[in-house]
Amino acid sequence: MTGFGGSRGLRLLALLMLPALLAGCVSTGGMVSSTGFGGSSASYAELNDGGYTLPAIDVSAIDPAMLRQRVAYRTKEPVGTIVVDTAARHLYLVEGDGKAMRYGIGVGKAGLAFAGNATIKRKAEWPHWTPTENMMNREPARYRKMAGGMEGGIDNPLGPRAMYLYQGDRDTMFRIHGTTEPETIGHAVSSGCIRLMNQDVVDLYNRVKIGSRVVVIQSGRADS
Repeated sequence: MTGFGGSRGLRLLALLMLPALLAGCVSTGGMVSSTGFGGSSASYAELNDGGYTLPAIDVSAIDPAMLRQRVAYRTKEPVGTIVVDTAARHLYLVEGDGKAMRYGIGVGKAGLAFAGNATIKRKAEWPHWTPTENMMNREPARYRKMAGGMEGGIDNPLGPRAMYLYQGDRDTMFRIHGTTEPETIGHAVSSGCIRLMNQDVVDLYNRVKIGSRVVVIQSGRADS
């Protein structure tokens, strides 16, 4: 057994380590790169919240780029701003010093139909949900029975948290919320607005305040 002694061994060791080093780096158009805080199974463990138990999420089935992580992020937006990049399927919470907390998202039809600036004027824990008229018309057997709304809970499509976006005093009907379908994160979905994994939406909810600015972009860049 020769081990890793000598220059040949060191070169071999460096080659073996290279894939692990590259796996920790994410880049999007030169705007985003990893800063070493990556998503992990601990971030998505079972969570007891408000009398409910959110089940653990199997992160091995999720694209690593969709896991919550702190990244280097170049933007002109001030600290505390949420930037929703629908094209990249990412939501950024600007932290300052060139960094942001990044979350993977699923984008529904309502999310793809909205772009521009808004303000979070309402936040709700375990929110009530009512299907839209379009949803009830499209899938009456599934949604018409819920016309009166659905109380918050594990089976509620909004998940454990929702943040409601307004422009002035007008409700845009655009929501940032959780999901009962974590496998849809990173994809376009048939309904809803901007959905995060439940553990992620709880984390984001705890970080943002009423009055927080939200910028929704469809082009893939926030600082054009």
